[in-house]
Amino acid sequence: MQLSRRLLFGSSVWEVTRPRTPLTSGHLMIRLSDPATALDHRSAADWLRCHNAARRALADVLGADTCTLLFAHRWHALGASIGEPAAESSTPTFHLFGRWDGEPVTPAEQLSLPAQRRKPASDRDLDKYDAGLRTALLNAAGPAVRPEAGPESGAPLPAIRAWPPSTPAGSHHTVLSPERPLGSVEDVAPGELMALAAALEALALRQAVTGLSCIVPDTAVTGRLELHALGRSAGEAVNPFEMLLHSPEISPALL
Repeated sequence: MQLSRRLLFGSSVWEVTRPRTPLTSGHLMIRLSDPATALDHRSAADWLRCHNAARRALADVLGADTCTLLFAHRWHALGASIGEPAAESSTPTFHLFGRWDGEPVTPAEQLSLPAQRRKPASDRDLDKYDAGLRTALLNAAGPAVRPEAGPESGAPLPAIRAWPPSTPAGSHHTVLSPERPLGSVEDVAPGELMALAAALEALALRQAVTGLSCIVPDTAVTGRLELHALGRSAGEAVNPFEMLLHSPEISPALL
């Protein structure tokens, strides 16, 4: 087991690190530097800066041509954590899995196992890539840009579409997407990120739902930007994320 995170890039609000237990060489984490920071236009813009830099760095260093994003909202992975990375702390975190031809192990192979049986990426493999990732992240992020006035000035948040998937993973499975057609997470605007966060908060407050497990597959797999939100509860009879791993809409992104 890895005992500490490796910091790869630090921005004004977020940081890009290795998780304590990286499941693949393409597994990175975007994490709030200060857990008390609220999501506003500035922090949303900084998250997008870190996310986009991480994707480009994974492409430059590992040849990752697709990336899948996993995160939880008001939820901590319990027990075996099938389908999701084990919780590391209460700090908001987003797990990014880069995929490339010839990868020795896929994210789904790891996530399909109970957390205690997953084999983390070796220090040798991390050492092989991390110096290059640090340099690529700095180059891809560029100088910090102060966002222009946005939703915090009183403008309404952009519209978000919500619909049930054709093959739902449980009874509390909702798909969210900005109304504006988008080709990738890289095309999302800070206001749209805030609108997605507001929509997730509304879903998390439903009865019979304790929190949410979320996944954003690469648009190369789904054909459009989709955020899949799965309602979770401590007393659930079936783990919906385990069902989602085998969904024809999602499995190509992780297998």
